[in-house]
Amino acid sequence: MEKVYHFIGIKGAGMSALALMLHQMGKKVQGSDTTDYYFTQRGLEEAGIPLLPFDEKNITPDVEIIAGNAFRVDNNIEVAFAEKNGFDFKRYHEFLGHFMEDFISIGVAGAHGKTSTTGILAHVMKNAADTSYLIGDGTGRGNAESKYFVFESDEYERHFMPYHPEYTIITNVDFDHPDYFQNIEDVASAFQDYAQNIKKGIFVFGEDPYLRKIKAEVPIYYYGFEDGDDYQAKNIIRSTRGSSFDAYFRGEKIGHFVVPAYGKHNIANALAVVGVTHQLGLDMNDIADYLLTFSGVKRRFTEKRVGETIII
Repeated sequence: MEKVYHFIGIKGAGMSALALMLHQMGKKVQGSDTTDYYFTQRGLEEAGIPLLPFDEKNITPDVEIIAGNAFRVDNNIEVAFAEKNGFDFKRYHEFLGHFMEDFISIGVAGAHGKTSTTGILAHVMKNAADTSYLIGDGTGRGNAESKYFVFESDEYERHFMPYHPEYTIITNVDFDHPDYFQNIEDVASAFQDYAQNIKKGIFVFGEDPYLRKIKAEVPIYYYGFEDGDDYQAKNIIRSTRGSSFDAYFRGEKIGHFVVPAYGKHNIANALAVVGVTHQLGLDMNDIADYLLTFSGVKRRFTEKRVGETIII
């Protein structure tokens, strides 16, 4: 009998992206959630993935259960039923940690900028090589034959600890999720622990004092705008097209790039992507072409027209 992947809380951003990716890989997928409309719902419906109400009857011996991290015995009837009746299930991050072992995986972590940077990296990589990806805006793309896997790596409750990717980007460290972390030092310690999982290389923003303290057994590449960074953006020009810059690796120019986005942070995000693809040995001229066609991610500078008014 064909395995069915059942997602408890399928409308969550990460869960919906994972469901879409598995569906595109030819897997049989279904999921349950509330009846409230959520922005991820359209993509699931367009893919023809069954969306079910929460119900004990969804938990059967022929399903592999993937439970959203927010759903527990005390707040979800399906999780409670699975626990009571001895059904094995994995949390989202546990499943993902196992899944990525079949690919050359690249994580994107950080307090801010994860989704945007993952979006840029996924866009560039899917054009440069066969790449599957998960983005925190609910977007997922899957191909069982992919060589690479790009994903968003979330620090909340240290959910990224089951992940052992070949490479990771860490955009910054900040005091976030105060319901879990005690202070910024606690956050920094989580990223330090995560860094120990990385197999080949780490790319961190060089101007972040906490990231400068990261220690690892693999090479650490600093990216940013200062002379001490391994990957440095110079000759920055901002225009109506976005932002352009020259990228240097340890003093040697490796290319000129234009990212159709605004703000110094997006230049840094794009530079991190340039660094990763450079270390992967991809052609920098191709990367420049692909970067130029990046159109953004959901819920970031999204334009909505209401009558004669444009809301961003």
